[in-house]
Amino acid sequence: MTRIIGISGSLRQGSYNSALLRNAAELVPAGCTLEIASIKDIPLYDGDLESKDGIPAPVAALKDRVAAADGLLLVTPEYNNSIPGVFKNAIDWMTRPASDIARVFGERPVGLIGATPGGMGTTFSQTAWLPILRTLGTRPFFGKTLYVSGAAKVFDAEGRLTDATLRERLRVYMEQFAAFVASARTAT
Repeated sequence: MTRIIGISGSLRQGSYNSALLRNAAELVPAGCTLEIASIKDIPLYDGDLESKDGIPAPVAALKDRVAAADGLLLVTPEYNNSIPGVFKNAIDWMTRPASDIARVFGERPVGLIGATPGGMGTTFSQTAWLPILRTLGTRPFFGKTLYVSGAAKVFDAEGRLTDATLRERLRVYMEQFAAFVASARTAT
């Protein structure tokens, strides 16, 4: 069984990215699971806090979940043409201590998708993640891309993806990403 952890980079209750992640979890192929994790309880990174109290429990738990998974799906909003601060903060915490980077991220297959009400999808945000993923030593998935624009028009009030074409694109993305993760797992 291929196990993927998915993280939405939004804290908003009605987040389109969290809705996209929930829809992705419904569309994974047989033999694959997508577990949803949250960054909601992760504090702002503070080196003094780390020195005094160590790694906060929500960060340690998320790191362990990612490290135990076969792959990681980042579902990223786009704020001001880049990465949301809360999402980058969570990843920064997960790199502490630096000796843990290889355990959590090293050679981990990572997919990027995202949704925005704007017209360009999350192209800039997904591109901004690439140098970070390279620095962390991950294996980014460069197969199908998924940039959801006009998100207010493709999700209903309960967060269900109502656009059939987009839903099929998400299903294909998840199928190909799951195959990428599974092949990386068997290669190691």
